[in-house]
Amino acid sequence: MVFKYLSCRGERPFAPTNEFTPTSTPKTTEVVGVDLGIKTLATLSTGEVFKSIKPYKKAQNRLAKLQRQLSKKVKHSSNWYKAVVKLAEQHRRVANIRKDALHKLTTYLAKNHGTVVIEDLNVSGMLGNHKLAKSIADQGFYEFRRQLEYKCQWYGCELVVADRFFPSSKTCSRCGHVQDMPLNIRTYDCPECGLSIDRDLNASINLRNTVSLTVNACG
Repeated sequence: MVFKYLSCRGERPFAPTNEFTPTSTPKTTEVVGVDLGIKTLATLSTGEVFKSIKPYKKAQNRLAKLQRQLSKKVKHSSNWYKAVVKLAEQHRRVANIRKDALHKLTTYLAKNHGTVVIEDLNVSGMLGNHKLAKSIADQGFYEFRRQLEYKCQWYGCELVVADRFFPSSKTCSRCGHVQDMPLNIRTYDCPECGLSIDRDLNASINLRNTVSLTVNACG
C-alpha cells in the first residue's frame, strides 16, 4: 500500500500565475478524510457532506437547444457566429459554476484541516465507464485535485494521497473487515461487528485512519 505526502517530497503543486503569499491558518480539525463521489461531491470523515451541483447535467437541455439552433444556421454567417457565441457562453457558465463549487470546497479543506487525506483516483479509467462518464466529468475530480494541491501549500495544510487500490469503500472503518461493495449499495453493513454506516462516510473515515499508518513517511 502506497501513500504520498505531497509536501514532504518537496514537490511544487501547480498554482495560478497570480502572486499569492502563503499564510498558514488556524486548523479546527487535525486530520480529515475526503471521499469524492457522484451522488455527493464530497463526504468528509467529520460527517460533513458537500452536495453535487452537476452543472452540465442541469444545463444539458439548454446546451442541446443551442446546439440545434447552431446547426440550422448558415455556416460563417452573422447569425451562425452569434449562435456560436451563445453556445460558448453557456459552456463557460457551466465550467464557472463547477469551478466555484470546487474552490469553496478546497479552500474550506485547506484552511481548516491540518492534514487532508484523499484517494489517488484513476479518473481516466473511471471515464471508461460509459454509464458514469458524464457524471464523473461533471464533478471535476481533476480540478479538485489541482486546486487542493496548491491551496494546501498556501494555507499550511498537509495533503496525503492514498494509493488508488486502497479498499476504502470495502473496508469496515470499525473492525477492518473487507467485503465487496457494488456501487448500488449505499450502506456498509458489516457482518463482523454489526456496523451500519453510509458507504461514503465509511470510506472517508478509512482514509482519515490511514494517516496513523504513515506518520513516519517523512522520516
